[in-house]
Amino acid sequence: MALWGGRFKEKASVQFKKFNDSLPVDYRMAVQDIVGSIAWAQAIHEVGVLNDGELTRLVAALNELKESVEENPKQILLSDAEDIHSWVEIQLIEKTGDLGKKLHTGRSRNDQVATDLKLWCKETGGELLFALVNLQQAMMNLAEREKDTVLPGYTHLQRAQPVTFGHWCLAYVEMFNRDIGRLKDALYRLDVSPLGSGALAGTAYPIDRNALASRLGFRTATMNSLDAVSDRDHVIELLAAASISMMHLSRFAEDLVFYNSGEAGFVEMSDLVSSGSSLMPQKKNPDACELIRGKAGRVFGSLTGMLTTMKALALAYNKDMQEDKEGLFDALDTWQECMEMAVLVADGLKVNRSRTLAAAQQGYANATELADYLVGKDIPFREAHHIVGEVVLAAIEEGCPLEDLTISQLQEFSDKIEQDVYQHLSIESTLDKREALGGTSRSQVEKALATGNEKILNEQVVGAPGKQQIKVALKQVKQRLNAQRAAAMSVRRARMSDVDKIHQLVNVQADKGEILPRTLDNIIHDVQNFVVAELDGVVVGCASLYIYQTGLAEIRSVVVDEPAKNQGQGEALVQYLLEFAYQMELKQIIVLTYIPDYFTKLGFSAIDKSSLAENIIEDSEPSPDKDPADEIAMEYVLGQGK
Repeated sequence: MALWGGRFKEKASVQFKKFNDSLPVDYRMAVQDIVGSIAWAQAIHEVGVLNDGELTRLVAALNELKESVEENPKQILLSDAEDIHSWVEIQLIEKTGDLGKKLHTGRSRNDQVATDLKLWCKETGGELLFALVNLQQAMMNLAEREKDTVLPGYTHLQRAQPVTFGHWCLAYVEMFNRDIGRLKDALYRLDVSPLGSGALAGTAYPIDRNALASRLGFRTATMNSLDAVSDRDHVIELLAAASISMMHLSRFAEDLVFYNSGEAGFVEMSDLVSSGSSLMPQKKNPDACELIRGKAGRVFGSLTGMLTTMKALALAYNKDMQEDKEGLFDALDTWQECMEMAVLVADGLKVNRSRTLAAAQQGYANATELADYLVGKDIPFREAHHIVGEVVLAAIEEGCPLEDLTISQLQEFSDKIEQDVYQHLSIESTLDKREALGGTSRSQVEKALATGNEKILNEQVVGAPGKQQIKVALKQVKQRLNAQRAAAMSVRRARMSDVDKIHQLVNVQADKGEILPRTLDNIIHDVQNFVVAELDGVVVGCASLYIYQTGLAEIRSVVVDEPAKNQGQGEALVQYLLEFAYQMELKQIIVLTYIPDYFTKLGFSAIDKSSLAENIIEDSEPSPDKDPADEIAMEYVLGQGK
């Protein structure tokens, strides 16, 4: 059934209907369409289109329909409706009669589908962020496990210089970190609501579109109705982010296919991600990696297809845009599936350390070290490079590595070479000399394990870090990953529209004597220092950072609504503030708490309360319902070891 038949004398052909209908694809947006319809019903109620009773009936019917769809989404496919918007409206009319026909007042399928798709993208984007963070963590775990494992590095697929397997893992951690940044950027830009833009010229009803956007969980409304209904930049951006990330995953897969080959034998894939041959019983094929590599092309194709579809479309909406969803849905499904498979691959990977070491010792990978040794003897590098080339030729003729040449043989090429040369030609020396930022020395890999982001890396101390620095570095990487998880769990900076909810949350806990109360005015003036946690678009928790002086701040007012507890929101709030504090270049974060065990798990350590300045103690007077002796002072130190 179509919703546009009044102007037509004849019924569309069965062939055209099959060609035109999008329900088999866009049924996945059913929940988003219903959520958008509930918000629209409230909006047109506010301008007098619906009375109170009509709004109540429509919202009840839509919520009932939403529950039914969530239980069995495939029921939609039994319908002959043209698209998901038609299906929802038909179901609503069946439930409410002519009242259901009023819902579309002032709304077009053009702004409706744009809204549905953005809501779907927001939800799916959160799941993709989780998948990316989990993939990073899997690579960090593998790097930690193999941080000392020697691996031959390659250029042109020729053995070049030795690295460590941990260093190889961390290269992909950096790639996936950039993928996280791209995805976050895309999600920020798409977080604007097109609803209320009509078919192309806007709605004729005095809808408060910013309030409508806020009701739907968007940060604001679009500014131009023509652009709003014809914009598919968010689809292209998500496909671009997916494509770049799939390129990274494909390179990861290709490396492992090679490392897993009989010729290399560096790694063995877990049985969980491998298959066998129907003919050759000895075979164990790295099919998971080969499929990741193959599926990258499928995602690239979706991006190319969407760019081609949009490249010559006149404003505003055109039916061509109906082709946006099939490729997007498939590409993002594929990306998420490949990330989850890559985690399985990394978790189960077995590294053959003796093979990787033997391979690194071959191919004269220490030739550059000999050249650097000669530079240290006041020979210009270009001349040293030539000398070492001749030494390598001699070693090839002898059939031995450089370090097996005798001192007299080496001195035939330069009398600057002395007995101390051999300590420079070992694999350990080759690795440990790479101590500059981003190098493959063991100390740098240890520190990279802990830092993982550019800002922390740029503050790295020159030279090999000591044990205390390494300890701090490991702490910092956990902090960064936890902050990324917090962001993925919908922890964000507070807005003015959150003030009332923050006031309510804080004072419910204050009434129980758990924390100090905050006035509404105090929260308004301090809102820029608050963060909030959301579940299903509803604020369920808050926390704030109070800065005392340069380098010192206190985390206060950590509250999670009772029904939302034990879901990780409180931890996510604290981790988000710790990262925020780091970005602000604070050094010491304190808490005064009655639950020290909770903060110990988050990396805080107990300190002597009397060591705190008097103004801190005065600002944080203990609750009258608690014994002052039970309040514990704790600190989290950023940039120093604990």
